[in-house]
Amino acid sequence: MAFFVGLYLVLSIGIGIYAARRVHTSTDFILAGRSLPLYIVIATVFVTFFGSEAVLGIPATFMEEGMHGIVADPYGAGLCLIFVGLFFAARIYRMKLNTIGDFFRIRYSPSVELMVSIAICISYLGWIAAQIVALGIVLNIVSAGLISFEMGMVLGLVSVMAYTVFGGMMSVAIVSFIQMIAIIIGLIAIAWFVAGNVEGGSAAIVSHAAQNGKFEFWPALDLAAILAFFGAFITLALGSIPQQDVFQRVMSAKNENVAAHGSVYGGILYIAFCLIPIFIVYGALLIDPDLVALHSAEGGDTQRILPEFILAHTHVALQVLFFGALLSAIMSTAAGTLLAPSAIMAENILRPHFNLSDTQFLLLLRLCVVGFGLVVLGYAYLSAAAGLSIFEMVENAYLITLCGAFTPLAFGVYWKRATNAGALASIICGVGTWVVLEIVSWQVVAAGGDALLVPPQVAGLAAAIAGMIIGSLYFKSGRAMQTA
Repeated sequence: MAFFVGLYLVLSIGIGIYAARRVHTSTDFILAGRSLPLYIVIATVFVTFFGSEAVLGIPATFMEEGMHGIVADPYGAGLCLIFVGLFFAARIYRMKLNTIGDFFRIRYSPSVELMVSIAICISYLGWIAAQIVALGIVLNIVSAGLISFEMGMVLGLVSVMAYTVFGGMMSVAIVSFIQMIAIIIGLIAIAWFVAGNVEGGSAAIVSHAAQNGKFEFWPALDLAAILAFFGAFITLALGSIPQQDVFQRVMSAKNENVAAHGSVYGGILYIAFCLIPIFIVYGALLIDPDLVALHSAEGGDTQRILPEFILAHTHVALQVLFFGALLSAIMSTAAGTLLAPSAIMAENILRPHFNLSDTQFLLLLRLCVVGFGLVVLGYAYLSAAAGLSIFEMVENAYLITLCGAFTPLAFGVYWKRATNAGALASIICGVGTWVVLEIVSWQVVAAGGDALLVPPQVAGLAAAIAGMIIGSLYFKSGRAMQTA
C-alpha cells in the first residue's frame, strides 16, 4: 500500500513538472496562459474545494450533526462556484486581470487592493493547513505508523510544492484533470463495495440514516438557530467568492463562456460527489459499528473512520483506488490553494514596490510559493495541536473575506456608484465588527454563556454593506465603473 501511494506521489510530481515545460511567462504561471478548454476548467473548478474536507471532514461532521451540520460545505461551497459562474465570471473575465486583487486596484485604489489582498492571504492559512493536516493523517495511516503525522505533513507539502513551484496553474490544471478522474473512479468503486456489503444495499443505508434524523436540513423555527444556519451558509457561499483560487481557475479559461459554464458545471459536480463519501462513511457504520463507535467516543477522531475502514475491510486493489482518490483530492486542492495566495502576495503586495521584468516576476512568484508553503506548514502543526478539525479549519478560513472582500467585489461589479471611500468604509466596518463580536463571543462562551444571537460574520457582512452604501453616497467621488 505504501509503495503504491509513493508511486502515485512520484507520478503526480512528474506529470506536473512535465506540464511546466509550457510555462514561459508570468501569465502562463498564474493563469495557464488563459488557454484552458471547458473540460479542464470543469475539472479544476471541481477540485477547488474537493479536498480533505470533502472526503474526511464533511462525512465526519455529517456523522455528528447530520445534514444540518454541512450547510456550509458542500452546499455553500458548491453554490459559491455556481454563483461565480452565473454572476461574476464573464464580467471579470473581460477585464483580463492576473489576480482578483487587480480588480480592487482598478475599480477602487491601491489602498483597497492592499487591504483586500492581505485579508485574502490570511484566509488561505486555514484552508491550506487543512490539506496539509490531511496529508499527514493519510501518510501516517497507509505507512502503518512508520511515517509520523508530522513527517507526513512535511512530505505531503514537499510533493505538492514540487510541481506547483515549476508549473504553476498549468501544472495544477493538467494534474487536476487526471486527479478528478481518479477521484470519480475511486469513490464510485468504494461506494459500490459498501452498498454490496450491507444487507438491503444502498436503500438500507439511506433508510437507516433517514430513520436516525440525519437528513434533517433546515433549522428549527427559532431566531438564533436560523441566524446560525444562515451564518454558516454564507461563510462559504459568499465568503469564498472573492478568492484567488476560484478566480484563478475560472479566469484560466480560453474565453468568457467557458469560464462561466465551467464554474457552474464544476459547482454542480462538487455538490453531487460530496454526497458519496457521506454514503460510504454511513455505510461503514452498518458494517463495522465498533470502529465508528471508537472514533465517535471522547478522544477519538471521526476523520479517521473512512481510511481505517478501507484498510480493515477491503482488498488491496480497492485500497489503492481509495487512497489514490483521497490523495488526488487533497493534492489538487492543496496545489491550487497554495498557488493562489502566492500569486496575490507577489502581484498585489510585493510587486508594486519593485520594478521587475517578467522573468524576475516569475522568479518572485515561485519564491512566494515556497515561502507561503513553509508558513502554512507551521500553521497546520499549530492548528492540529490545538485540536481543530479539518472541517473547522476550512469553515473558519473564509470569515475574513466574507466580511472584508465580498461586499467591495459585489458592489464594485454591480453598483456604478460604489466609490473608493465606500470600499474602505466597507472593509473597516465589516472586518472591525466581525473581530470585535468574535472576541466577545469567545469570552461569553468561555464564561459558560450562550453564543451571541447574531453570529459575528453575519453582523460583519451587514456592517460591510452599510459601510459601502453610506461611504459611497457620502463621498461621491470614485473610480468609474469598468467591469461592464
